[in-house]
Amino acid sequence: MKVLITGGAGYIGSHACVEFLSAGYNLSVIDNLSNSKVEALRRVEKIANKSITFHKVDLLDYDALENVFKIEYDIGGVIHFAGLKAVGESLSVPLKYYQNNITGTVNLCALMNKYNIKNLVFSSSATVYGNPIKTPITEDFPLHVTNPYGQTKLTIETMLKDLYKSDPAWNISILRYFNTVGAHKSGLIGEDPRGTPNNLMPYITQVAIGKRDRLIVFGNDFATKDGTGIRDYIHVMDLAQGHLNAFKMLLTSPGLIVHNLGTGTGHSVLDMIQVFEKATGKVVPYTIMKRRDGDIGECYANVLKAKTELGFTVKNELYEMCEDSWRWQKNNPDGYEVKNIKEHPRKPFSDN
Repeated sequence: MKVLITGGAGYIGSHACVEFLSAGYNLSVIDNLSNSKVEALRRVEKIANKSITFHKVDLLDYDALENVFKIEYDIGGVIHFAGLKAVGESLSVPLKYYQNNITGTVNLCALMNKYNIKNLVFSSSATVYGNPIKTPITEDFPLHVTNPYGQTKLTIETMLKDLYKSDPAWNISILRYFNTVGAHKSGLIGEDPRGTPNNLMPYITQVAIGKRDRLIVFGNDFATKDGTGIRDYIHVMDLAQGHLNAFKMLLTSPGLIVHNLGTGTGHSVLDMIQVFEKATGKVVPYTIMKRRDGDIGECYANVLKAKTELGFTVKNELYEMCEDSWRWQKNNPDGYEVKNIKEHPRKPFSDN
């Protein structure tokens, strides 16, 4: 069976490609490369020893997107990662986020409907829970967002629920995941942020390798064990496995399903620094600054539903997440810049 992955050259998308290829699926990837590099797909092919069909297409370009569906006539389902994802940026340019994330998804679903492809896994986010009244967070918590990025995720979730109500032939998995960290154990693929990292782990690794002087910790006055924010960090390969499990469940026609993907355990910022230093032997200097507007103290998942229904279990603890993140950073100090590849992999995929 062929699976279409949007945003497949990105951080989470590329790791999901490894899992799907390893499970025997054929892959076609759509990515506009606005925040990713095609080099990631070449490395995925090297890891899996299988080829990928790549289409450089923007989901906002309806005609170009439809050409993909005309060519890839045997698609069994879609994994939808493509979208802008920086919370801070979404506050500055909200219209860009609404247009890109929501309109792109409308185009995708319209063409899936037209070509009778009705299995969809959607990459949502724990941001749809806003500032939860308690933890751990279950899937039936009230949904409330605090930024435009989160609003795009929530709007798309609502749209997909309406789509399913209008046509129960759809099978849709909505995956709300928490804080993704780590990298493939080969060290060939990982998180390659452009500019200043928006997430904690790549900021830590860039400090450790000397690209940045010190880590800024925003707030040490939260009502947590050490005053710093607590989050649920999940290894990107565990997250990728969750998408594979969800897709397999769609093939049994479950209708519309919603699951949290996390570990079920919260760790503070200082926890992360301490475990990273232990796992790598590197010192991460940091400075405490006041908390940012909108930051919440504690956010971690209840994952019982995913364990029960998807058979989802995590294999990597925080120590392994730190080890793998550092291996990627150490081996690729400039990310996917080709000049850093010791052995440039072949280029077997079809670049359409």
